[in-house]
Formats: sequence, C-alpha cells, structure tokens
Amino acid sequence: MADGTSDILRGPAAASGPPGQRSGHGLDRATHPAHGIVILLAVIAGLGYALYSLIADMSAAHAEPLALGAFALLGLALLIALGFEFVNGFHDTANAVATVIYTRALPPNVAVVWSGAFNFLGVMLSSGAVAYAIVVMLPVELVLRVGSGPGYAMIFALLAAAIVWNLGTWALGLPNSSSHALIGSVLGVGLANQLVGGHDGTSGIDWGHALEVLKALAFSPVCGFVLAALLLLVLKRVVRSPALDRAPEADTPPPLPIRGLLVLTCSLVSFFHGGNDGQKGMGLIMLILIGAAPTAYALNRTMTEADTPAFVQASRSASGILAPRTAGAERPEPGAARAAIGEALRTKALDRPAVFAALGTLSDDIAEKVEGYGALRRVPAAATSNLRNDMYLASEAIHRLTKAEIFPEEEATVMKGYTDLLDAGTRYIPAWVKVCVALALGLGTMVGWKRIVITVGERIGKQHLTYAQGASAEIVAAGTIGLAEGYGLPVSTTHILSSGVAGTMAANGTGLQLATVRNLALAWLLTLPAAMLLAGTLFVILRQAF
Repeated sequence: MADGTSDILRGPAAASGPPGQRSGHGLDRATHPAHGIVILLAVIAGLGYALYSLIADMSAAHAEPLALGAFALLGLALLIALGFEFVNGFHDTANAVATVIYTRALPPNVAVVWSGAFNFLGVMLSSGAVAYAIVVMLPVELVLRVGSGPGYAMIFALLAAAIVWNLGTWALGLPNSSSHALIGSVLGVGLANQLVGGHDGTSGIDWGHALEVLKALAFSPVCGFVLAALLLLVLKRVVRSPALDRAPEADTPPPLPIRGLLVLTCSLVSFFHGGNDGQKGMGLIMLILIGAAPTAYALNRTMTEADTPAFVQASRSASGILAPRTAGAERPEPGAARAAIGEALRTKALDRPAVFAALGTLSDDIAEKVEGYGALRRVPAAATSNLRNDMYLASEAIHRLTKAEIFPEEEATVMKGYTDLLDAGTRYIPAWVKVCVALALGLGTMVGWKRIVITVGERIGKQHLTYAQGASAEIVAAGTIGLAEGYGLPVSTTHILSSGVAGTMAANGTGLQLATVRNLALAWLLTLPAAMLLAGTLFVILRQAF
C-alpha cells in the first residue's frame, strides 16, 4: 500500500519514516544480557515481597489461612492485575521517551531506565484519588460480592480484555490508551452483568461516574493537540533561539540548556503517568484483596482509636441532617435499610423519604458498631464484610444525593465530610501494593518500548521532530495528566502526547502523515467498543465457569 498503512500493519521494522529519521537513534542496538537478568531478579524480588506482605497483613488481622483454591485464585488475579500494569508500562510510557530519544537528548537505553524510575516514583507518591475512579464505575452488586464467582469473573474478564487489546495494538505499533481499554472493559462487564444477572442489587454501570471519565478521555487528545500547538507558537515568538527550533544533526545531542529542558519534561511526563495510570491497577488489586481476604483488607485497619470520635460524630451529624427529610417514614431495621438503599441505587430513585430513613438507620448502625468496637482495626473478622458493605452503600448513596444538590451548601459540606471518612475507611492503598504496581509499571517501561517510540517519533509528522516540538508536547502532556490526577480523573498519556506531537507538526507547518493519523484515530474509536465486546463476552463465559 502506497499510503503507508502497510508499514503500520507490518510493525516498526518495516517503516522507513521520513528521510534520515531512522539513523542515529540507537534503536537497533542489541540489549545487554544483564538487562534481562536485572529485570528477572526485580520481578522475583517484587513477587516475594508481595507474598510476604500478604501473609503479614493476614496474620496481623488474625485472618484464617486461605484454602488452597482461594489462594490460587488470589495469586492468579494479582498476577493478571500486575501484568496489566506491566503491559501499560511498555505500551503507554514509550510515549514519554520518544521525544528525548528522537531529539538525542538521551540514548534509548538510558531514556527508558530514567523514565522507568520516574514512573516508579510517580506511583509511590500518588494521591490515590484515581485508584477508585475506575472502581466506582463498576456495578455495586459485583463490588459488594467481589469475593464470589461473579466477582472473580468480573476481575479476570476486564483485565484480560484490556491486556489483549493493548498487546494487539502494541504489535501493530499503534499508540493506544491503556486507560481507554480498561474503561471499555469495565463498561463491557457492567452491561453484560445487567443482561445476564441483573435483577437484584445494583447490577449495571454507574453512568454518572462513567460519563465523567469518558468526557475526560474525549477531551484530553483535543486538549493535547491544541495546547501543544499554541505552546509551540508562543515558544517560537518569546524564545527567539534558532537552536530551539532546529532538528537534531546526526548523533549530536542538543545544547545543554535544551537537553536539560527535554530531560525535565520527559521526567515530568513519566512521573505523572505513573501517578495516574498506576492507580488504576491499585484500585483493582484492592478489589481482589477485599474479595479474597476481607478480614485483612475490607477495612482500613490503620485507622486508630484516635480517629473514632470524629467518625462517630460525623455519622450522627449526617443522621441528623437526614432525619427531617424522612417525612414521617418509619426507619427500617439495618437489613431492610441495606436492601432499600441497594434498590434505590439501582433505580437511581434516591430522593425519597423512605431512602432518607434507610440512610439514617445505616448511618446510626455504622456509628454504633465502630464506637462499640473502639476502632475500625478492632472490628472482628465475622463483622468485617458487612460493615464494609454498609459503609460502601452509605457512601455511594450520599455521594449521589450530594451531587444532585439535594442538600443546601452547609449541609452538603457536612455530608461530604462524612463520605470522605467512610471512603477513608474502605478505600485505601497499602504500601506494598504501591510498591508492586510501581515495580510492574517501571519494569514494563524498560521492555517493549521500541514499537510505540518509532510510531510517535517517526510516523506522525513528515519531518523530524525539533527540540521545541518535543518540549511543547511533553510540557502539555505533563500538565494535563498532573491536573487530571488532582481531580481524580483517569486520562490517557498516549492520546495526550501523540496528539500533542501532531499539534506541533500542524502548528509548525511541516505536515502530518495522514495514514498514521487515520490509523491512530481508528484505534481511538475502536478501543472502547472492542474492549467492551471482549470483556462482556469473557465475563459471560467466566461467570458460567465460576
């Protein structure tokens, strides 16, 4: 095919790119054998640390040892979740190193190790806000029953579908979003669950949360294209340095100030990518742990006796705000309250006196239990799962009521404070989970990066990437991803950076390779429905198997 599509389909080795681009980047150099040995040792150390931490946490919580079958399922689920982050590393993070490699700011092997290290730091220092942005999109029914057969079917289906799609697009050298694939998988599982089992509980997708996430994914590539183009034009006008707007010559690195700028922007993109994308795996790993070992992980046992008075007071304040809205409706028993709130979440009919009465019952019941035990870490094994489910239901219901602006501003502040405390008790990330995800993402960065790097560096524009173009695309990507993490929104590093590179090419008047742009757009459009179909089909099959 003369339009370049055949190069995409045959992989990176077939592409020649614009004249002179493929020479001097060091992409064809053989990897040193020590590279693989170090990665293997790091994998073994990481898995050993995870196993030790898991056993230690269960021992500290006085949890019963898992049966062999349950332990095998837990181990398999954790391996698949970490496998997703590993694939995410070599698929998405390759975008961060493309600019420093193609501007000769860093040699390829140095660039990927550098980027991997900053991915690791990004995960370790992440806020955790994004971790549960994916989880809250899942059917509440499956989240509450994550340790059951359907719960395991959900985890395996959505992770396997995302991994398969990522590997397929990677094999074609197409920069595709791991976030996009995972969200499509979540939607596919939610729709399939609603079709095959959805008559009890909240069986479908939380479309309110889903639309927020989808808007962020749709907006981010447009933002990357426009802002990177504008930033390039501003740089050319403000920084009147011919060197900045020059393409690299042979193997010569850029001048030191420009090189420092490019390395800094690569570091920022890698850091914020780790902070945003790493959290998606964390949230799913926590779901797996809650399902397999609820005694140890269903509640945040780091909350101490000192936290209890504030929690109890917040629960009773919330109950006081709910009481006037019951309109005389009788307060049900806790069991009936759970069922009423679950049904209200499923039907989205929350603004009713009966629901306010049920929420009041649940809030008081939670407060009484926590006060009676003295702290969340003292909750006995038999009561852990029920208390966690009650806290999760109350948080989801009050969050949606607050978002619907049911409460006046002062009361809304009190209710938000209460949901924050409920979430702190059920949505947390142990340090060892962060370490394992950081390791998987960082190691993934160092393995399969070449295919995506070549596409971003050679196939988007008709001419070689200049220093100013590389810096502009990465500054915009780092800023957008960092801002998204602050708001707890998952976004795509791939879409932001590749569209940023395209925006700088358009702004510079050097032209775009339309065959590549068309294939990138096609991958962007197909990812959501393809991942939905894969995940939904796998979920139906696995649900029957489990």
